[in-house]
Amino acid sequence: MKAHIFFGSTCQKREAYKEVLSPYDARVASQVAICNADDVQKALSIAKKSAPLAKKVPLHKRVSWLLDVALKLEKNKEDMAKTMTDEVGKPIRFSRVEVDRCIETIKLSAHAMMNLHGETFDTTATPSGKETLSFYKREAVGVVLAITPFNFPLNLVAHKIAPALVAGNSVVLKPTGAAPLTAFKFAKMFIDSEFATVDALSVVYSGEGVNVALVQSDIPRVISFTGSVPVGRDITRHAGIKKLGLELGGNAATYIDKSADIKIAATKCALGAFINSGQVCISLQRIYVNENIYDTFAEALAKETKVLQVGSPYENETFIGPMINVKAVEQAKSWIKNAKDEGATLFYGEPCKDLMFSPTIMSNVTAKMNIVCQEVFAPIVSLIKVKDFDEAKVKMNNSPYGLQYSIFSNDMSICKRAIDELDAGGIVINDIPTLRFDIQPYGGIKDSGIGKEGPKYALEEEYTQIKSVVIC
Repeated sequence: MKAHIFFGSTCQKREAYKEVLSPYDARVASQVAICNADDVQKALSIAKKSAPLAKKVPLHKRVSWLLDVALKLEKNKEDMAKTMTDEVGKPIRFSRVEVDRCIETIKLSAHAMMNLHGETFDTTATPSGKETLSFYKREAVGVVLAITPFNFPLNLVAHKIAPALVAGNSVVLKPTGAAPLTAFKFAKMFIDSEFATVDALSVVYSGEGVNVALVQSDIPRVISFTGSVPVGRDITRHAGIKKLGLELGGNAATYIDKSADIKIAATKCALGAFINSGQVCISLQRIYVNENIYDTFAEALAKETKVLQVGSPYENETFIGPMINVKAVEQAKSWIKNAKDEGATLFYGEPCKDLMFSPTIMSNVTAKMNIVCQEVFAPIVSLIKVKDFDEAKVKMNNSPYGLQYSIFSNDMSICKRAIDELDAGGIVINDIPTLRFDIQPYGGIKDSGIGKEGPKYALEEEYTQIKSVVIC
């Protein structure tokens, strides 16, 4: 299936471009075209015209298309990983992991579509029924609008466009302006595929009037968005009657029970709190620790955090690279200052330099502090002493978010209670809430959003619709 990129590709030349600077060393990493409402209308018109054609492409061709892209990505793994590191400063070791996950997501999407089925009914099952041939089938919804963020600029694109396209939809993708070249290279793999037959994919970038034109248009039947709660609320207000898939972030928490293995818990919590500089929707932000082991765990966490290497994202040993921009750094610094002014303690941390934000552990925090009640999206984690799981549960659930929570415990009764009583879309036992497998359903409750990612579940909830059929 063919694709269009608006603009900066062979489709059309534009004079308005914005430089994207590396968060690490401020050199020019890429350029992004500044789009407008006219570009949006052209992209949407192409998608609308292509949707009925894409729907008719045989499934085996759609599957071959995705698998061909997966193969191209495998062959260009290092280049794509470096492009991500250039644009968003993600340490190269984790950029490589993201490329691998993207390949898996594409393959999972193809497999899930091949195993998506309808169902037949016996319409004589009720007295009011009669003998018929009755069934439902799943079909493409039409046009999908996909809007993706900077923190996983490749795999989160794949989670949206791969299942949407293999289902037979046409897609308009608006990727983050922080990683335009990553999205461009990925989209070009679809364009250059020998299995491209229909104009099913278009890409537009940010600019004046773009968001409004995309969201308010009657052409998309589905909007799949990953980003902040304020933008998610705005989309909900203006989208009209459409399917919405909104992944709006979270305030992930864990409970460390007195029966837990402290070393394992501390090692995993350091990873969950500081990977990708804390710029992860399920980054571990709150750690509730049983009072009997609080001091021991706090020291263990500080010890594990100290060994994490902060520095150049191009070094294989680097665990923490730069944050995405100055605004993100300044907000995180202000929240730490405000918390300290209100009585919190900096348990572990060092001054940050430019966008290099060192891992930070706070203690003596209160529930009203921004670093506890809001989504920090920075390498900051807070330690909170609690009497037991009952107290931890109340405090964990007392949040407008509900994406993923976890506990560390060797007490099976507490583990069972956590599964039933913690209010979140996902619960992890004896690991961090940052744990996610692309094959599983993923999505939160409350302000964390609506809908599920994971190819099988996105296909069922967002990218296909049921058509009921009765033959008399």
